[in-house]
Amino acid sequence: MTMKFINFPQLDIKIEGMEDILLPRMMKIRQIYDDYRIKNITGWIREQMGKNLSHKELYKGKRLCITAGSRGILHLDTIIRAIVDKLKEWDAEPFIIPAMGSHGGATAEGQRTLLADYNITEESMGVPIHASMDVVSIGELKDGTPVYCDKIAYESDGIIVLNKVKPHTDFHGKHESGIAKMMAIGIANHKGASMFHMQGFQSFPERIPQVCNVFLEKAPVAFGVGIVENAYDEISDIEIMEKETILEKDAELLCIAKGKIAKFKFPSIDVLIIDEIGKNISGNGHDPNITGRSNSEGFEDALDLKKLFIRSLNKETHHNACGLGVADVTTRRCLRSVDFETTWANVITSTMLRGGAIPMYLENDREALLVAIRTCTGIDLNQAKVVRIKDTRHMDCIEVSENYYEELEEHPEVEILSEPYEIQFDAEGFLRPLF
Repeated sequence: MTMKFINFPQLDIKIEGMEDILLPRMMKIRQIYDDYRIKNITGWIREQMGKNLSHKELYKGKRLCITAGSRGILHLDTIIRAIVDKLKEWDAEPFIIPAMGSHGGATAEGQRTLLADYNITEESMGVPIHASMDVVSIGELKDGTPVYCDKIAYESDGIIVLNKVKPHTDFHGKHESGIAKMMAIGIANHKGASMFHMQGFQSFPERIPQVCNVFLEKAPVAFGVGIVENAYDEISDIEIMEKETILEKDAELLCIAKGKIAKFKFPSIDVLIIDEIGKNISGNGHDPNITGRSNSEGFEDALDLKKLFIRSLNKETHHNACGLGVADVTTRRCLRSVDFETTWANVITSTMLRGGAIPMYLENDREALLVAIRTCTGIDLNQAKVVRIKDTRHMDCIEVSENYYEELEEHPEVEILSEPYEIQFDAEGFLRPLF
């Protein structure tokens, strides 16, 4: 898959008053969340499969398809391998497909590459991986929208619908990101994802269950696997569920997941610095349920935030910059790392063209931070409240400016880890590593 990049020009922007701004000193803190996790994932899955699946004898000799999506799930390789091994014990013939809509540049090769990043390969899993963009139409909704399924999955003897369950980044409803959405979009590949997105995210809460009902009736679904992560990005819940309970369990797991979101322990931020965004973290690259920034309405109350500075894309996103457009400022180096062909294919599929927008850019982090502070209105520019995180999956150890000290020193869910110190830049004006 060929990457295509743009060489953005260097700009020399003169802004009145920039030289008078004093950057705040920073300090490290730890935010404390519920840390329960499943310690023995393989054992948990084996027990759940044995206990929750009542028709396992029917899997003998059957070709069973396991869906593997593009959302970053810690220990995804362990989870899938445990399912594979248990199915083999039942004399089934499992295999894996990428099920990620239009991600990976909407190509089979790109989606295989994404799976390999999660250590999902034929060698590591011990079963074939069949990647294709081919789909079959298996029905339609009342409004005429066709329902598609990956052709290889449809021709299998049974589909194991596996996905992380979490709040979505563009809409709210009874079913958001999870098993239901995997059936509606992920396993429908690029064509099905494009068709489903045509009516916009505002239609998702109503239409996702409709698609799932068609899928459950027409496709050879075997069972579902729902995964929930805690605020530390560790797996706290894995539910193996019979086909008949998938929609019910998907809704229950979403309620659990919403209670585990790693919100900031303070209500307002002047400038939030995010070191990295990526599609493996969120459809928006960062979670709007944390940042309050989305391509859709309804997330504004998540955080009182004046300016957002996004520094870079992570390696796992393969230069897909979805979500960068909601930043107020970034750097030229960040924009030069964007594959706009891949990014724009993704946002066109979603119909949310703002997701591929290009924010204002500066030459380095120091300039970008100064501009972000300079453009905050109604504050003392020399007392800006600045917060820095690696990404929205790592919300425990972060940096905050020292003027948060009084607010946080007695907070029961915050531990102050350091004395205040000057912000550290390298010789080119880029921030040094966070931790």
